[in-house]
Amino acid sequence: MKQDYYEILGIDKSANAATIKKAYRKKAIEFHPDKNPGDKEAEEKFKLAAEAYEVLSDPDKKARYDQYGHAAFEGAGGGGYGGGFGGMNMEDIFRQFGDIFGGGSFGGFSGFGGGGRNQIKGSNLRIKVKATLEDIHSGVEKKIKVKRKAKAPGATYSTCTTCNGRGQITRVQNTILGAMQTSSPCHVCSGVGEKLTNRPTGADADGLITTETQITFKVPAGVQDGMQMKITGKGNDAPGNNGIAGDLIVIFEEIPHDTITRQDDNLHYDLYISFAEAALGTQKEIDTLNGKVRIKIEEGTQSGKILRLRGKGMPSVQGYQTGDFLIHVNVWTPKNLSKEEREIFEKMKDSKNLEPNPQKEEKSFFEKVKEMFS
Repeated sequence: MKQDYYEILGIDKSANAATIKKAYRKKAIEFHPDKNPGDKEAEEKFKLAAEAYEVLSDPDKKARYDQYGHAAFEGAGGGGYGGGFGGMNMEDIFRQFGDIFGGGSFGGFSGFGGGGRNQIKGSNLRIKVKATLEDIHSGVEKKIKVKRKAKAPGATYSTCTTCNGRGQITRVQNTILGAMQTSSPCHVCSGVGEKLTNRPTGADADGLITTETQITFKVPAGVQDGMQMKITGKGNDAPGNNGIAGDLIVIFEEIPHDTITRQDDNLHYDLYISFAEAALGTQKEIDTLNGKVRIKIEEGTQSGKILRLRGKGMPSVQGYQTGDFLIHVNVWTPKNLSKEEREIFEKMKDSKNLEPNPQKEEKSFFEKVKEMFS
């Protein structure tokens, strides 16, 4: 089970942006690899602190985390809603660290990848995907076509001799924390660490071409409109032999259903019946997302009655529970009557038995709504 992000930084949910940043700075200094060489546990805590800060420092991501927990960033295909952060690499972390401390790292740590070659990540792609309530309910597989940047066949790269493939030019400064090594992108290779030596026809200055790729993924059951899922490595390629592809961020757009309305995990359905059906009782067959269901309408049913089918709603995106299917019974009043029908109602309208006579046990509309939401 993943550790709570607030616990990782040692703060509570009421912490403001300044407190979150200060807490991360403290943890980053404490567990930085240069201060704990070879300590795998410290390195893991350093990564976790960066992951927690990545979420909690962003108001939108923080709001989703506060509402859904880690489930907000976990999805199909190794992805996660809101971009997914469990897969942060050291390049991302040290770039983030540099933003907090003004660039660089401690001592002899050379920035990205522990002094090795720079590994550039391609840019992320964002795409909206429409999903019906049926798709979301069952968690179906979807196939989409995505235009992305990919390395052109025949493109070749050589190591940049200015930065020796690191992509960074480093400088060392003495500070109250010790020797601080600041880094800036290499001005020759623009931080890639490699230079394009063979540019195929149709490729851009980085040796990339635009191509169309088909992506298959599973819609997470219960996902809500506006939620996001990360599909790792399906974004744009990065130039160079050491580059890794960015991620594909899928943003879900829920298509309204013709007869069913969604409210979080509950589903609502308006059922209309006639005066005769309400008075005499009847049976109705209703299409739910789980299939057809036959329900019984008791005689004397009043307009506004709510029938609840427990567990027939939408599965929770967190996987903890399933909502209900709520049927709102409405007695339909005809707008146009035939001569015979009008005569029947004229005879009935003076009947004492047909006069409204609500009993105490009959709940008002507002009471029913209150009960429904509770």
